[in-house]
Amino acid sequence: MALDPTTLFTLLAIGLFAGIASGFVGVGGGLILVPAMMAFLGLGQHAAQGTSLAMMLPPVGILAVLQYHKAGEVHWAYAAVLCVTFVAGAWAGSKWSLKLSEAWVKLVFGLVMLYASCRMLWTAWSHLNPPLES
Repeated sequence: MALDPTTLFTLLAIGLFAGIASGFVGVGGGLILVPAMMAFLGLGQHAAQGTSLAMMLPPVGILAVLQYHKAGEVHWAYAAVLCVTFVAGAWAGSKWSLKLSEAWVKLVFGLVMLYASCRMLWTAWSHLNPPLES
């Protein structure tokens, strides 16, 4: 997939948002990046997971990324852009989080998890139960 200006802007926004979420409430990779790449970039589940892991390759998942890479399910340019913006966002998110009480951060964390869970459940349910044709 090409890094046209729209795709690049989308990756920058996703990476920054995921970084902020990571710094703010400790989530980002699987909870933000994977669903966002599927929703906004049209990646499949495997490609989104492989690309997310590639972004975090050095510290986390080199062996897992190698498997996704062998299967052709890693978009390396996407991972590079996400990595840079994720780091910047994580720094900003951590600064914001530390200015709030633990209760507020727990509330935000719970809402992010609830939204992601509902969206994934709805999408899966829709694919498993297509509408009846009349």
